[in-house]
Amino acid sequence: MGQLSAIERAAVEAATAAPMLAQVEAWALINSGSRNLDGLADVAAMLADAFAPLPGEVRMIEPAPVEAVDAAGHIHPIEHGRNLHLIVRPEAPVQLLLTGHYDTVFGADHAFQSLTWLQPGVLGGPGVADMKGGIAVMLAALSAFEDSPLASRLGYDVVLNSDEEVGSPGSAALIARAARGKRAALTYEPAALPDGTLAGARPGSGNFSFTIAGKSAHAGRNPEDGRNAVVAAADLALRLAKAKGPQLSVNVARVDGGGPNNVVPDSAVLRVNLRPATVEDQARAQSLIDASVAMVAAEHGVSIHLHGSFARPPKPMTPAAEQLFGLVKQAGADLGQTIGWQATGGVCDGNNIAACGVPVIDTMGVRGGKIHSMEEYLIVDSLAERAALSALTLLRLAGETA
Repeated sequence: MGQLSAIERAAVEAATAAPMLAQVEAWALINSGSRNLDGLADVAAMLADAFAPLPGEVRMIEPAPVEAVDAAGHIHPIEHGRNLHLIVRPEAPVQLLLTGHYDTVFGADHAFQSLTWLQPGVLGGPGVADMKGGIAVMLAALSAFEDSPLASRLGYDVVLNSDEEVGSPGSAALIARAARGKRAALTYEPAALPDGTLAGARPGSGNFSFTIAGKSAHAGRNPEDGRNAVVAAADLALRLAKAKGPQLSVNVARVDGGGPNNVVPDSAVLRVNLRPATVEDQARAQSLIDASVAMVAAEHGVSIHLHGSFARPPKPMTPAAEQLFGLVKQAGADLGQTIGWQATGGVCDGNNIAACGVPVIDTMGVRGGKIHSMEEYLIVDSLAERAALSALTLLRLAGETA
């Protein structure tokens, strides 16, 4: 180790000694896909027990109401799991937010359900990196910090949500409330690269469903009386796709609609994801959406209902964020870890936290890779590495009041 005080050295040693691997194995063996409410409840109960020894009361918060558009264009409610919220020392001079998610992209019926040792020190399994490994790192660091003499100087909120992989629709408001007034935030997504590189700037992301209502007619006898919703959906998709460029990613993901070949289709649903690089690009993208909807509706004689929003705002590298990255980089250097960062095209709850004006590092979790696939893996040594990095970061943020 480098320039560590006795207090720092003790906390780092305690963090690295935590039973993180056993926790990851136990949590990952329970399926907690974002729509698997029973599995989410089981993992939430395990997490509540694991975080209970920390000061403060662990509360399970009901998700906000959420609606979605189905393939027929109907809006209906969608259920999500509850979200863990822990508040510790809200009166302390330095306040932090630590967040993670316990849902995965692997549903209850997905083929990827078991753990496999891919090679010595490399564990494959659903959610081992994204991000049950990160939650174990967070808990180890917090537990070690609580045993330090600096604990009274720092308070924090912990939010573990159940719906991050689907955009955090039921937990975004909770995260925004928890972020208010915080000095900084740490989120435990896996490192951006297997070497431990952190994610810097991120684009925003918006998921949109366009429900198009036309008019049916016989395709042979009187097609001119119809208003083809599928053609209108295709036109809208092309208009949006043509706007793709360096500052705006556009992914036309799906079109539902249509019917028999001899009927002009009267309904369609178009689903599109747009990722603007900056807040200004987001405003331009919203204007593009509004103008394209108006033009397509007028030209095709259809009505279009828009559902969705830019739920993940762009996350730029601000001076405050750079300062926080500098603190973490120095902590890493003193631990013998090289910490760098780079922009990434992915999004996460860090986007929403940054939009609250709070500097955030959102890849404090483990090293691993191939997340969101059946080849997801965790580099086991990184559990101790990243727990040490977090523990030292917490101590140095607490030391700002010294």
